[in-house]
Amino acid sequence: MQPLALGVIVPGSDPLASLARVQALGLSTCQMMAPSAAWAAPEKAEQVRAASRDTGVAITCIFHHFPGETYTDIPTIRRMCGLVPAQFRQERLQIARQQADVAAAWGVDTMAAHIGFVPEDREDPEYRAIVLAMREICDYEHELGLRFGLETGQEKSTDLRRFILDVNRRNLGVNFDPANMLLYGADRPLPSLDVIGEFLFGVHAKDGNWPQTPGTLGQEMPLGQGEVNFPAFIAKLKAVGYSGPLTIEREIEGEQQTADILAAIEMLRGLIAG
Repeated sequence: MQPLALGVIVPGSDPLASLARVQALGLSTCQMMAPSAAWAAPEKAEQVRAASRDTGVAITCIFHHFPGETYTDIPTIRRMCGLVPAQFRQERLQIARQQADVAAAWGVDTMAAHIGFVPEDREDPEYRAIVLAMREICDYEHELGLRFGLETGQEKSTDLRRFILDVNRRNLGVNFDPANMLLYGADRPLPSLDVIGEFLFGVHAKDGNWPQTPGTLGQEMPLGQGEVNFPAFIAKLKAVGYSGPLTIEREIEGEQQTADILAAIEMLRGLIAG
């Protein structure tokens, strides 16, 4: 795989159709939302591996997601998303194991997830509980030859680094989304690469703006129209030594999503070659 190989994040409900769409976009990689556990069956897993070979599209990461998650606003995200909400944690750890089984059956080596708002206070009992939960899933995925990338967004980069060190598992790293750091009003992406750049397992190409009102979400934007500053961001990725895939994410639907992705591809190819 060439350095900063471009890809896009795609649904997992029909993996074969998603791979065909990535190929139609002229891309060679993708991250995929986790499909149902049925796709771990040998015959279905072989269909996906064959489609990946035939299309020339490598699945670089499978994204954990869980029933009931809703990303409409910050209070709802705190209550409903990831592994942080205690009432859902054990059920979601089991779902995460099933999703990791799919990745292993497909030969994909990286998982990623939003795990929720990790408490800033290390003395908070929930902080310790989340550290233990992450150790549990990291250990399970390590046995399958997998690594786990924490999606950036909700935490400051210094807090995220501290959390990774506290979990203390070599297969735990970061799936870096520069826009999410802005959308949540958590941190600025360029200086954050100096803090957590050594832990990068994957990177999203997404753009957005800082919230206008504290405590609310900012606005996602087409690539190049938000506050990330992609020329500087690509240069910074190269400076910290990142050479993995660069996965476009545009969280809208329909024709405009495709148009924005195609525009992002053109812009990023120029920046990567520069």
